[in-house]
Amino acid sequence: MTEPTFDSLSPLDGRVVGTFPIHDSEDVQKVVERARTAAPEWRTLGFPGRRSILVAWRRYVARHAAELAGVMRAETGKPLGDAQLEILLALDHIGWAAKNAERVLGRRRVPSGILMLNQESSVERVPFGVVGVIGPWNYPVFTPLGSITYALAAGNTVVFKPSEYTPAVGQWLARSFAEVGGDPSVFQLVTGFGATGSALCRAGVGKIAFTGSTATGKVVMAACAESLTPVVIEAGGKDALLVDEDADLDAAAEAAVWGAYSNAGQTCIGIERVYVHERVYDQFMKKTTARVREIRAGTDEKATLGPITMPKQTAIIRDHIADAVSSGGTLVLGGAPERGVVFPPTLLRDVPEFSDAVREETFGPTLVVNRVATMDEAVERANAVRYGLSGSVFSRKHGRDLASRIRGGMIAINSVISFAAVPGLPFGGVGDSGFGRIHGDDGLREFTYPKAITRQRFPLLTLTSMRRSGRVDRLVGRIIRLLFG
Repeated sequence: MTEPTFDSLSPLDGRVVGTFPIHDSEDVQKVVERARTAAPEWRTLGFPGRRSILVAWRRYVARHAAELAGVMRAETGKPLGDAQLEILLALDHIGWAAKNAERVLGRRRVPSGILMLNQESSVERVPFGVVGVIGPWNYPVFTPLGSITYALAAGNTVVFKPSEYTPAVGQWLARSFAEVGGDPSVFQLVTGFGATGSALCRAGVGKIAFTGSTATGKVVMAACAESLTPVVIEAGGKDALLVDEDADLDAAAEAAVWGAYSNAGQTCIGIERVYVHERVYDQFMKKTTARVREIRAGTDEKATLGPITMPKQTAIIRDHIADAVSSGGTLVLGGAPERGVVFPPTLLRDVPEFSDAVREETFGPTLVVNRVATMDEAVERANAVRYGLSGSVFSRKHGRDLASRIRGGMIAINSVISFAAVPGLPFGGVGDSGFGRIHGDDGLREFTYPKAITRQRFPLLTLTSMRRSGRVDRLVGRIIRLLFG
């Protein structure tokens, strides 16, 4: 019987990038079993042994970055420069996880307290065994490696299910790990559609790390709930940038344009809304409009804004633009093309807050810029959506105060998306943006569970005995009064 397959098609020209198997539940189960068998040896390598392989892998990826960037461009359509930047950030995270895993996860002593002074107490972090990673297509290297490398550094083996839009990138990553001497069973790939991801959730892995839409995240959680498999969910966002009256407007405009249109707006932590103090609104709009005019969308190598990777997303983008205009907003630049997957950078202003373009994730090259009378109003509007992923603030005097009031897991002051490039910082959101964290100390801990251990150093007053005497009970009463009364 012929194994079912699917083609990965390039959004640049529709050509077939590669053909990949559609793994069913039986296939996935076999892969997970291989990973489970390999897990003890991978864990036994210890932090130094795993670090050595991860560092070698990072070196390999760095030396072959141009090749990997080409595969990324073929499958996502993003400009080579954007692909290269993504690889750079991923390399930094591989190195950080490899270097810091022992510091964060190694065994640590814990004070036993007066009552248990005869006990030596410690906590160690134990890997789950096998971690399943379900990755997205928009950042097919940086985002999944934020889970994969941290899980590997922590001592887990990994089964990776890439998006059906970027299986060639996933294949490249798995193959490159094996190229540097990593056991192929330690980092494996399964490919297919939603059913394959669902099978991974039900295959008995120790934990699932998912990145994708909020709707799909809920489906993943429901599947994992059947077996109480823990999950970390990094879902959608509707991030806002706040521009105070004392902000550096040139820097704020540059940041808004980059945050909105890089990767064709297909960024969960991208900027989709800007709230500008009315005293500087017109100046900000003038500077932003000038910068947006410089962007050229296309599929050729000189285009600075690439196509939409997932064709069905184009309908959502069109609907949001149409709704913004029909509800009273003003289209400044761009707009939805009649057909095709290349959208011009679209700039909207004065869009009502009830519009889908303001409240729902667009995930395309659009930006809404609205004026506010005060920064209190800006904070209120920024927080008035169901998402809580990230955001940005531009202000010379009030940046930290405003940032502390924005609901979200990551906020940048006088920059955008900078937190994602700091390996030591946790990455994740709240509300419909998900829960749990990748990256940083928290990201390493996410792929382990704490194990408490006590060891009796010498015998003391025995309280945990069915033969405990009345004299001991009376002594306990005196101890209670002495210590806590």
